Amino acid sequence: MKKKSERLFLNRALHITFATFAVVMLCAMESSVWADDRGGPDWKLETKAAAWQPRDSQGEYVFADKLWVMGGWFNSFAAPPRDVWSSPDGRNWTRVTAKAPWIHSDLPMSLVFQDRMWMMGGWYNGRLEGHSASNQVWSSTDGAKWRQDAERAGWTPRIAAATVEFRGRMWILGGAENYYFGDRESLKNDVWSSADGKTWQQATEHAGWSPRAYHQAAVLGDRIYVFGGGNYVPEYEATNDVWSSTDGKTWRRETAAAPWHARLWFSTAVYRGRMWVLGGWSNKPSKNWSDVWHSTNGRDWHRLTAKKIWKERHEHSAFVFQDKLWIAGGHARPLSSEVWSLDLPADFFPADDRAR
Repeated sequence: MKKKSERLFLNRALHITFATFAVVMLCAMESSVWADDRGGPDWKLETKAAAWQPRDSQGEYVFADKLWVMGGWFNSFAAPPRDVWSSPDGRNWTRVTAKAPWIHSDLPMSLVFQDRMWMMGGWYNGRLEGHSASNQVWSSTDGAKWRQDAERAGWTPRIAAATVEFRGRMWILGGAENYYFGDRESLKNDVWSSADGKTWQQATEHAGWSPRAYHQAAVLGDRIYVFGGGNYVPEYEATNDVWSSTDGKTWRRETAAAPWHARLWFSTAVYRGRMWVLGGWSNKPSKNWSDVWHSTNGRDWHRLTAKKIWKERHEHSAFVFQDKLWIAGGHARPLSSEVWSLDLPADFFPADDRAR
């Protein structure tokens, strides 16, 4: 009887232990799903057709409590547009000027720095004769009047470099010296910075990450992050690695392969304490993306899904404006002038996830 009672006790104990283990595992799985790949609120279509002509590869800013778009690409056999538009709400747009003085407005580098909008580099004239890349630097406080701060910056003429503001300076990272007619030698992995747009200092001629263009960079905490990008023609190459640096010179690889597909021509922003990857394009086969990913450290990436979201696209603008995440325009087959926004509650992410 004693042995039978002991067996019954042991069986009950094992059953309780297994049940407890199952509950713990289920909670862990639910926690993982919560943190790693969860649904969010729907994106909101602010306007299906903004006043500006549908385009991609434009410059973009949040400045003076407005959204701004300027320049971009209509097709490969025309000079790029030179118009500048602004909006206080993403729906109502005003043309500030039809013809800004800069001409290299396809795939330029744009950012806000020292209370000015900056337009740098870029491509002119598509596949036509007289095409060129630029290393000019322009800035403006109103979008109508532009000042040329550098006719020839220290970095070589280029397009599609990544840009950030970091430690009180503007930074240019990588890019391509040629667009349709380049090769692997056209790609750069040098890093430059400037405190005034006129004088540029090279942090490194060759960063740890491979030479690339059509990538993105972001600043989170005390680090610059560089991710994605590659080469378009004549030899397609795309990456999904992530690198970071505290000084622009020495780089640490955070991951060799993020869970999002290797891609070019995507957009990024820093919102709710994390970096975002939004859309983009990959080749072989040619495919646009509409997926949305976020990370607090460059190593761990999580996808945010939604029932309603914008159509797959590349080279669209991304903004953080009025405490929301926005996208505008881009090539959605066909070109788009849509404007969408996403309003994530401030406490949307769990506290332990926000702290990672």
